[in-house]
Amino acid sequence: MSVRNRFGSAAAIALMTTVSAVLLSACGPDNADPGATAAPGTSAPGTAAPGGASHSGSPAPGRKEVNGTSVANHLTISTGTRNVAMNGTIVDFGSVVRDLAWSPDGKKVVYVGDSGDLMTANPDGTGRATLAKHPDGEEWSHPTWQHAAKGPSGNVVPNETERYNNIVFTAKKAGVLRLAKVPAKGGTVEDVSPHNSEGGDNSNLPQPPQTGNTWANAGGQQAAIAYANTPTNEVYIYDDYIRPATQDIGKGSQPALSADGGQIVFVRAVNGHDHLFTRSTEHDQKAEKDLTPSATTDFTEPAWSPDGKTIAARTPEGIDTVPADGSAAPTQVSTLLGLPVYRP
Repeated sequence: MSVRNRFGSAAAIALMTTVSAVLLSACGPDNADPGATAAPGTSAPGTAAPGGASHSGSPAPGRKEVNGTSVANHLTISTGTRNVAMNGTIVDFGSVVRDLAWSPDGKKVVYVGDSGDLMTANPDGTGRATLAKHPDGEEWSHPTWQHAAKGPSGNVVPNETERYNNIVFTAKKAGVLRLAKVPAKGGTVEDVSPHNSEGGDNSNLPQPPQTGNTWANAGGQQAAIAYANTPTNEVYIYDDYIRPATQDIGKGSQPALSADGGQIVFVRAVNGHDHLFTRSTEHDQKAEKDLTPSATTDFTEPAWSPDGKTIAARTPEGIDTVPADGSAAPTQVSTLLGLPVYRP
């Protein structure tokens, strides 16, 4: 079984089951605003999935369904509807939210709205604004917030913070996938063109594919972006900040970089199911770890916790988490069906 292809169309997320959850606490979407508005609802209890995962996300006796999010764990689940789970509650954004991602400071979200445009908003769903409008005949999906705060020496680089304060996303036109970007403050949409630097030791390196690229995910403090190339089924890391060459990580899809940029998680099909793999992003560190070696279900759309200790992933039954060091089997934390992301 190959990994589910949710790359190319924002509409794919819209097909997710519409779900809501009863509030579990008084906590709101913003830690400083526990009284934020939430849209209550109900959903059917989840069923335990096979494959070594300890699915503990079903309702406890006498309690409502757990949605898996809390102030402490930073987990957010966007369900492809107007409702987003975070901080133990459901936030009604007032319109469809697809492929939600957080700003580096956790104060804003970017997502694909019901019109297919790139939208930004506050964590409580207020302040919605159109960042960029998609052209007719083009579909946008899976935005990520690229940023550069520190140079290789650890110092803040003058003028680089704004230069790399971009939203990178997938654009699909006439069946062709490519990466594009727009300044986070708004502006002109441009193509992202992964490349190997000309001259020096990299002059003879083959250039990475320019089309078929999707599922961008930013991490670290130096504008690094992981992405997948669907025709080759390869995962890459690219930036034009410190890396002279685009790095080929190997076979896989749906990559995500850790907050410090030092680790990457990605999906690869093994024995008929989608597994989660991690490895270092360093060129000389190629050892991989399968976090789900006994999987008999599919683990997709992984995301790193801010502290780098936990990875959340989607399954057909909801959201599971697994220790990033592989020290324990995955555990179901939510029966909500959606895209897991962590708030910084």
